[in-house]
Amino acid sequence: MGNLERLLAIISEARRRLVRVAIVLAGIFGFLLLFKLVPFRFTAFGLPLELAYPFPNPFYNVTAQVFRLMVRFMLPPGVTLLNVGVGDSIVAQMEIGLLLTLIVGMPWIVHEAGAFLVPALRTNERALLREIGIPATGLFAVGLAAGLLVLTPFTYRLLFEYVAAMGLAPVLGVQAFITFTLLYSLAFGVVFELPVFLYALTRLGVVRAGAWRKHWRAAVLGSLVFGMIVTPDNSGITMLLIATPMIGLYLGGAYFAARWEVRQGRDRLPPGAIAGG
Repeated sequence: MGNLERLLAIISEARRRLVRVAIVLAGIFGFLLLFKLVPFRFTAFGLPLELAYPFPNPFYNVTAQVFRLMVRFMLPPGVTLLNVGVGDSIVAQMEIGLLLTLIVGMPWIVHEAGAFLVPALRTNERALLREIGIPATGLFAVGLAAGLLVLTPFTYRLLFEYVAAMGLAPVLGVQAFITFTLLYSLAFGVVFELPVFLYALTRLGVVRAGAWRKHWRAAVLGSLVFGMIVTPDNSGITMLLIATPMIGLYLGGAYFAARWEVRQGRDRLPPGAIAGG
């Protein structure tokens, strides 16, 4: 098979995988915007249980239900949300739907991406992919959950303390609320991937572990810049709330990368050399 045939085969396979991903994501997104979840209770083996079934409703849909939960658990009491623009409520549902689609469809995306890439990977790269797959997914989930359930509500409470101190009305536009909440929470999910990224680059031989320790000052500056970019407000508080754990995660990734290098160095030594220290 010539180079042109191989290239066409790769393009065809990538197109097939992308179409499969698009079909699944479109189905999830459509469900979130066209159905609501109706809870119902029943008893099984003497235990009361609660489940939900989907029912068509393009207005009060799953994204609207998630939005109301976000308002209830994230904003301090007394804060009023305003629909400032004509289509703000529709855009808010779309943004929530896109994030939920990404989260729910991520296993399928990872599956299709892995099925496409694995045949082209070397043995050590395949082993690395299997080793970091679960930790990377878990860290992203932990970061996203921490952002949604802990850090974003804490940030709102802190910022609205300044609003109260200024004697201002606690009012927030719905679009500003959704944009800040989703970007801020998603940023924590991305930040928690940092240790895996550092470890993987060292495992692949791209960056030595010593380079991570050597350039820690640049990492601190980069964390501050990243926090400034992903936070849509102008206060330095939200920037620091993202940059601080990012710096800690960077140092953790550098530590595990260095441990792997030391372990690899010891594995290459004769047993007597290891015992002799």
